Amino acid sequence: MTSRRELLMAGAAGLLSAARVRGAKTKSSPFPYPEFEARIARRDFRDITKDVLPTPCMIVDLDLFEYNVKKMAAHGKAAGIHIRPHVKIHKSVDVAKRQIAEGAIGLTCATMAEAELMSGAGIKHVLWTKQPASVNNISRAVALSKRDPTFMFVVDDPQVVDWVEEAAGSANARLKIAVSVFAGMTRQGIANGQPAIELAQKVAASKRMSFEGFMAYSGGAAHTKTWEARRKKSADDLAGVQETLDLARKSGLPVNIVSGGSTGTYNIDKDNRLTELECGSYVFMDTAYFAIGGKDDDTTYNDFRGSLTILTTVDSKRHPNQVTTDYGNEALNRPTDQVKGMPWLQVGSQGAEYGTLKWTEAGHDLKLGEHVEIYCTTLDMSTAVYDRYYVARGDQIVDVWPIMGRAGAPQR
Repeated sequence: MTSRRELLMAGAAGLLSAARVRGAKTKSSPFPYPEFEARIARRDFRDITKDVLPTPCMIVDLDLFEYNVKKMAAHGKAAGIHIRPHVKIHKSVDVAKRQIAEGAIGLTCATMAEAELMSGAGIKHVLWTKQPASVNNISRAVALSKRDPTFMFVVDDPQVVDWVEEAAGSANARLKIAVSVFAGMTRQGIANGQPAIELAQKVAASKRMSFEGFMAYSGGAAHTKTWEARRKKSADDLAGVQETLDLARKSGLPVNIVSGGSTGTYNIDKDNRLTELECGSYVFMDTAYFAIGGKDDDTTYNDFRGSLTILTTVDSKRHPNQVTTDYGNEALNRPTDQVKGMPWLQVGSQGAEYGTLKWTEAGHDLKLGEHVEIYCTTLDMSTAVYDRYYVARGDQIVDVWPIMGRAGAPQR
């Protein structure tokens, strides 16, 4: 029987097929673990395959990832709508730069740390989708605006406008501002119509701010099942935004952007007068999105491919039709129901560090030491657990992308 070492060293830099890995009887690596980290540091990926990775870990299928990024970019061009993808999903400069290279006009961020990280990496036109209400965030938003004049953030309250104007005056900074308006979710957004117009006019009248437009994120529509139901939900949630835009036009208020949208509504939002999409999940996809149904198939959403998985190892098999793996609630965030290439498996958890894979169909089995790849249930919460993505073509690792957006540069 061919040994694991021989398999790893054979072929194109040790490329392995899943079937041959499962058939191997020995467990050896072509190099000791300290050398693994040294190779990662110097970006030498020879002989680094999925089989030698520390599990649990995150795997990006580069072919599927590139397909997703290119498809969204092509949609934007064909539909005449800009793409400003949300980085809360991947939290990675490497991913963001690939999105920009395919035509994204900028990025959307959920936290100040993400915005500072992306801007610090040289990426322009970052939009922060929360208004700063703490002394810390106001100070950082003003400081970033001064360093990067293309940075923009949202407000939904005249009190915050006063606060940031005062801070900008003290720092001699200019701010780019979008007004966040209500779009179906009660977490943020001033009421549409006259209240939104008055706030926008207050921003526009400031000597320290420029009014750029509106943000209207209809998050409730994103995971609404079936395309027709999503289309109706999105239209209902954004109905008030139409009134705001009409009033802005009548009042002579220039509106440069109307930002919002999601992966679930990417091919709907242009109809609701959005000028740019804040889609994020499309780069990786998760099981929550797989289940919402597409425009041509109410049961399955397959517009984009599942390019991100969590690689886990079978650690124990002491019970029939069940194995224990080294992922748990910490690694997966919450159980999911889809295993890549193994639809007969059900995924469960037995605590922070232990997972379970079960099956009822006859004729199936998993071997001790075998690797299994699991799709995430909720991307942004899963990616927040990890420090890096291992990027693969087939079984061969070809790159490593750091995940830095959880804290960002100032906290590290």
